[in-house]
Amino acid sequence: MNNNHLVLVSGKSSSGKSASLMSMDKPEGVMYLNCENGKKLPFKSKFKEYTVVDPNQVYEAFDKAEKMKDIHTIVIDSLTYLMDMFESTRVLTATDSRSAWQEYGQYMRRLMAQIVAKSTKNVVFLAHTSDVLNESEMINETIVKVKGSLMNQGIESFFTCVISTKKVAMSKLEDKIAKSPLFTATPDDTDNGFKHVFQTRLTKETVNERIRSPMGMWPRNETYIDNNLQNVINRLHEYYK
Repeated sequence: MNNNHLVLVSGKSSSGKSASLMSMDKPEGVMYLNCENGKKLPFKSKFKEYTVVDPNQVYEAFDKAEKMKDIHTIVIDSLTYLMDMFESTRVLTATDSRSAWQEYGQYMRRLMAQIVAKSTKNVVFLAHTSDVLNESEMINETIVKVKGSLMNQGIESFFTCVISTKKVAMSKLEDKIAKSPLFTATPDDTDNGFKHVFQTRLTKETVNERIRSPMGMWPRNETYIDNNLQNVINRLHEYYK
């Protein structure tokens, strides 16, 4: 079983991950799972917001969402903090740390294989990226950093669609963007000299990142698009219909 309407939105802090949720259709149907200590969204939302203080609450939320016909999308913000929460509440308090680290990895694998895969909802994970030295190749990679066996496996390996939030200079975008209905430059963007965007495809400057999508989902002129998550969900539904 597989959830085709699943996406990982990764990016550095303050690059526009949470802000990308602002234009969601039917916001009352979004179940927003706040794993970041109840930190407020950067906009007023009509989401059904829940503060997660225990990792098992995420399992429970998915089960609850399946029984709520008005819920169309589940957002986990963020996967990075969720795994930190598991470490602080399960691993660091365990008497058998080796067993606890094994459970750390299994928690994520169960979540993806048994919970997310069976969900009938759109599922969006937000995650923070870090620059990490790949010692075998002696290059810096930009990845979603976790611990234990999951670090070697790579969190991104659980997702077919991984996009990244970026803060990009308008001069660079103007050089590289062909006309696309998913890219609009506002007067504020022009005045500021930069724009928050989603990057959907790898470029020669970002070969050491883990951005990826199914073949043909994003044409070249949509390498950079507005950081509007609804556009991404719409594209997933178009691609897999």
